[in-house]
Formats: sequence, C-alpha cells, structure tokens
Amino acid sequence: MHRPALSVVIPCYNEAACLDALHARVSAAAHAAVGDDHEIVLINDGSRDDSWAVMQRLTQSDPRLVAINLSRNHGHQLALTAGLDLSAGEQILIIDADLQDPPELLADMRRAMVEQEADVVYAVRRKRAGETLFKKATAAVFYRMLDRLTDTEIPLDTGDFRLMSRRALDALLSLPEQARFIRGMVAWVGFRQVPFPYDRAERHAGETNYPLSKMLRLAFDAVTGFSTAPLRFASHAGLILTGVSMLLFVYILIGWLSGSAVQGWTSTMLVNVFLGAVQMFVLGMIGEYLGRMYVEVKRRPLYLVADVAGPVQGRATLGFRAEPSHARRAPVFQPGLTPAVVSADTAPDEGARTDAVDQAGTASVTSETPGAIGTRPTM
Repeated sequence: MHRPALSVVIPCYNEAACLDALHARVSAAAHAAVGDDHEIVLINDGSRDDSWAVMQRLTQSDPRLVAINLSRNHGHQLALTAGLDLSAGEQILIIDADLQDPPELLADMRRAMVEQEADVVYAVRRKRAGETLFKKATAAVFYRMLDRLTDTEIPLDTGDFRLMSRRALDALLSLPEQARFIRGMVAWVGFRQVPFPYDRAERHAGETNYPLSKMLRLAFDAVTGFSTAPLRFASHAGLILTGVSMLLFVYILIGWLSGSAVQGWTSTMLVNVFLGAVQMFVLGMIGEYLGRMYVEVKRRPLYLVADVAGPVQGRATLGFRAEPSHARRAPVFQPGLTPAVVSADTAPDEGARTDAVDQAGTASVTSETPGAIGTRPTM
C-alpha cells in the first residue's frame, strides 16, 4: 500500500466560511511541496453551521481529501486526535482551519526538518495579528507559568501548528490519556524538535471559536496533565498555615496567662475566613486531579465518528471498540473484509492496526458502511 508523503490534519468547528479558502490554500501549498503525493484530513467537531456539508462537497472534487464527522463536539484536542489517527502520511502537518497559520510555510518547514534532521518543527509566534491585548497577555503568562511548573520543556508562544515525522506521530498516538494537551504531549515524546518563527495572521473569516472558558479548561488540562506542582503547593501551604496557627496559639496562650483580654472577634473571623479559603483551594486542587483520574479509569473512547467522506487510507481506526483492559480485543471493520482482531497488547503497532486496510486499499466509507460508526480505543 502506498503511503503519501504528507498528511495535512485540520480540526474544524463552525468554520464553513473558511473552508473553501482553506482547501484552496492548503492544496496549493501541499502540491507545491510534494506534488499530488499528499492527503488532507478535515475533522468536523460537531459544528452547528454548514461545515459538514461543505466538507462533503469538497471531497467530491478532490480525491486527496478525507473528511471525518464526529458524533458531537468533542473539543479541539480530541478532534485533532481523530484526524491524527486517520492520517497516513510520512510527514504530518497540523494546522487550524481559521488560516491564522499560513499553510504557505509548509515548504520552509519541510526544509527546516530536513536540514536540521528534526522529527518535529514547531511554529513559534513572533506576532499575533487580530488578537486582543487580554488574550496576548494571558497567553504569555500561561506559557511562562507552565514552563515553571512542569518538568517537560514545552516551547513558549506556540500552538498546535507544527510538522511531525511519522515516528514522532506514532509515539504521540501511543499516549492514552483522555484529557489531552497535544502540544505538551508532543514535547513529552521527545526526539529532535526545532522552532520555526513566524507571524500569525488574522482570521480569514468569522469569529474565534475558542472562548475564554475553553482556554481556561485547556490551561487546567495542561497544568494538571504535566505537573504535580499544585499538589505540592497544597502540602506546602498546609505546613505554613500549621506553623502560623501554632504561633497564633502561643500568642493567645501568653495573653491568657498574663491576664490580658483578646480583643474582639474581627481578627478571629479574618483568620477563620482565610483558613477556610485556603482549605477550599487545596480541596479544589485535589479535586482536579481526582477528576482526571475518574475520567481516565472509565476508559471511554476518546471520540466517536458518525460519518466519513472521501477515501480512507493507511491508519484508519474506524470500527475499533474499547473493551475491559484484561481482555481488550478490538474488531477492525473495513468494507468487504472479514473483521480482523487486534489485541491491546500489540497496539499501537502500526502493522497490526493497518492489516485490514492494507488488504482493502483505498475505500470509501459512509454511515451506511459497517464499522463506519467508529471509536478510538484507549490503550
């Protein structure tokens, strides 16, 4: 089976206004870099506009385009995971659909990968056009705080815009966590990674689909997924407050022994409120980590696929089903094939995952096809 030289993976949420221009520019950039030896993978993350209809139309005119329709809005990071699972290329470009990251930089990024013998070329934002001062300031604070808190060196001022080798992607796909911070996970897998400075443009059309609430959730996932510093802070705060409480007890005892009255309730109430606030903060931090553990142990699929339009190639994992960890064996359904079985003990071995697809070659899959309602298993 032929593996394309390049896969371009693009998660989309309410990006119907951008898709035609996105397809034209990405196709031109990919063709300039590798000719026709490429594929484009679009992921519709439960959009409420006409994104899926536009994707279906585009797949009819471009045989190198595959579109995935998720069953609901799973979030940017899981939508991106779905596209990475399906991608088949030797190199993989991750880019957002709003065209703030210029696809025309692809050729230069590939050149940097070859010249510097790198497995990952990550784009570093020098300028951020069209973004508010608040977003720029909070992003700067977040990345620098994350750098201080984590043991993994996560590059500053980056997004998910990057070019990866196949072995770097395979290493990334072997990580099973549910709450995903992909740019941190890419940094964690290692290999040689080099920066690529660029100036970020304004959105091509529409408004941002990543509001403050989603950014805060991503920040929590990043901090709790790559650092135990908040838990250490909670224990340190507990020790400090224990010392303060002992000093306060000594002060009150001395006042009682000397016969002087402790004045009023104000100081007492302030101390109580302060201690209560710290306790709630500590419990909240512990709750965040317990919540992550709760989500992980349920071992639900990372995402569900409702429909696929266009040719399915390479590492398509549509049709996998997650089963209990002691005997999780996942049937792989492809059109016209007897279901194959892959043991979790051998996953994510690429050969085991692709046997069925290798036999089938390129296949068009729709919601009418057995196995088209797909999941990605947790390993």
